[in-house]
Amino acid sequence: MAGQIDAETLRTWLADQRLVTVIDIRTDDARAQWSIPGSVHVNAYDDLREGRPGALAHTTLPHDRPVVTVCNAGRVSQTAADLLARRGIDAVSLAGGMKAWILAWNTANVPLRDTLVQIIQVRRTGKGCLSYVVGSGGDAAVIDPSLSPEVYLDLARQHGWRIQYVFETHIHADHLSRARPLAERAQATVLLPDQRRVHFPFTSVRDDDRITVGQATITALATPGHTDESTSYVLNNQAVFTGDSLFTRGVGRPDLHASADGANLRARALFRSLTALRGLGPAMLVLPAHTNEPVAFDGQPITARVADVDTWLTEWLSSEDAFIERVVSRVPETPPNFVRIVELNEAGELPAGDPTELEAGANRCAVA
Repeated sequence: MAGQIDAETLRTWLADQRLVTVIDIRTDDARAQWSIPGSVHVNAYDDLREGRPGALAHTTLPHDRPVVTVCNAGRVSQTAADLLARRGIDAVSLAGGMKAWILAWNTANVPLRDTLVQIIQVRRTGKGCLSYVVGSGGDAAVIDPSLSPEVYLDLARQHGWRIQYVFETHIHADHLSRARPLAERAQATVLLPDQRRVHFPFTSVRDDDRITVGQATITALATPGHTDESTSYVLNNQAVFTGDSLFTRGVGRPDLHASADGANLRARALFRSLTALRGLGPAMLVLPAHTNEPVAFDGQPITARVADVDTWLTEWLSSEDAFIERVVSRVPETPPNFVRIVELNEAGELPAGDPTELEAGANRCAVA
């Protein structure tokens, strides 16, 4: 019988560029939702469930590296690994499957002109969440944390930084915020946009507030639309953390927790917010809180300059009424369990036990 590998070990292998072949045996529909970067797709799931080897019996695989089989929960992939092992292939199954992979992550350094400030983009490749560690001197701030506090604490320790502040751009609906537990572990200050939704202690951030982190100055820019409290953060007039207001190829959805009329009002506010973000200048680096594709282990940051975003955003913003119609008519399917996630984020709490049940599925924050 073939063995198993846990998600953290596979994540480390991929981060270290170790030779490994990942075989995704799920159906076409399941893989289309989310996948492991670089994985090979062999649609054998239904056959294997019925006791047939299917396409996997004829798949040519390298013998100079381990093979990791992947399914949704890790059960049918065990059958696949056993089949490959009988063929003499060094095969293991990903324990917990894609459900376990949802917490996998990797990092990329974001280049800046200012060498006294560093930005590490922390990419939750299993979910598409993007968070950031901003370091300068011996101090650091974390923006939109979506992973275990230990991830951010370890990154800060590696660079000799002490986390002073933990920022959120808004109250998230597709993933559980780790801002409060991270701040507690780091003895840092939680900074949230000014609102009355959250039920735990925090420090309010208002439009044009400035927070100093070493040689870095982070300036708040109110950008309502995705949510009423959505706020972007401008770093040293070089980069802007846009949360879910602006992505590299889309904008934030305005409909969550809003009626049809409310969605129209939010879309109107978003139009004005995007106009303000464009006004930051063509060289400004846009750093969003999400991406809609699995993040490769390539060390390349997911970002775009305002000038690049303008190639498509200019058309979107040509008319306020046309923008509202476009955005409201294209909102994606509502994120699963978003009501419960929002409730927990407003309370500053995590669910008991495994959070992957609640966070399962691709993020659906963007209108593109």
